[in-house]
Amino acid sequence: MRTHRSELPQEVSALLRRGCVIPAHPLALDASRKLDAVRQRALTRYYIDAGAGGLAVGVHATQFAIREVGLYEPVLALAARTAREWTQRPLAMIAGLSGRTPQAVAEAQIALEHGYHAGMLSLAPMKGASIDELIAHCSAVAEQIPLIGFYLQTAVGGIALPMEFWRRFALIDNVIAIKMAPFDRYRTLDVVRGVVVAGAEERVTLYTGNDDHIVLDLLVPYAVKRGEAEISVRIRGGLLGHWSVWTRSAVQQLERIHAAIDADAVDAALLALDSRVTDCNGAFFDVANDFAGCIPGCHEVLRRQGLLERIDCLDPNERLSPGQAKAIDRVCREHADLADDVFVSANLSRWLT
Repeated sequence: MRTHRSELPQEVSALLRRGCVIPAHPLALDASRKLDAVRQRALTRYYIDAGAGGLAVGVHATQFAIREVGLYEPVLALAARTAREWTQRPLAMIAGLSGRTPQAVAEAQIALEHGYHAGMLSLAPMKGASIDELIAHCSAVAEQIPLIGFYLQTAVGGIALPMEFWRRFALIDNVIAIKMAPFDRYRTLDVVRGVVVAGAEERVTLYTGNDDHIVLDLLVPYAVKRGEAEISVRIRGGLLGHWSVWTRSAVQQLERIHAAIDADAVDAALLALDSRVTDCNGAFFDVANDFAGCIPGCHEVLRRQGLLERIDCLDPNERLSPGQAKAIDRVCREHADLADDVFVSANLSRWLT
């Protein structure tokens, strides 16, 4: 089974191109660290009802270790089935892909079998590979499934990828988007420049994964020279771990950003929102401890809302850092208007059925 970008449903392609909210789907575990299917379904339903344009499953926030415990296909299958049963509107279903080439190709096949539209490829397992080897790897996977590039920050296992890699990556015909998550302005610009120099900005949609800079990533145009011409491109949406929490508010924020850009009416209040969202992310992602608690931090927010029962990760050593709970207390108090607690409370019992 193989899929080319030209075969994607038109509604899904248009959704991705316009830019949407795509939460990085967490993993719900019970007290035995086994999959909690009820809570996992509830999360999927929450994201759909919150207005997310897609779901990213099997990615960093879902924990790469699902592959080691036999949960990769069950988790992908559960999310896809739940989405089909819960809504008829178009959703961009994105599967995280990882491993060396044979594993990544096999995961692409699993994703296609369960109806996923694209694969987001982590290159972390290719550490030490040359640019030629990385491009050959990406090309092999792109022969199977429309591909979304993924620049994972080095603090959580990603590898540094220069502009020349992104130029060559953007030239791969079945690449449809890139999630930029290096948490680094210079490296983010490397991606943007690579896409523009490749002449691929009309085909490759840019998504922010920079959870530390969400609002400004979406508001600020990027000006890049291609020869004598200056090309202006924008980051259109976000595929974010941060957007796995307070998702209804994230949808409203993106709608507000798109409306402001369309009207050429970006105001100071919208610009100031960036620092507030970043402040929340600092607590959720445990910046004080070099992101050690980034996954359990998001779990904790979902637990407080009742969507998760526990914050456990597959690795028992992955837990909230000292002081992180108090940091979450503070941002929840100071930025309560950015939360979606009322929305969750009104719908939680329905999602848990």
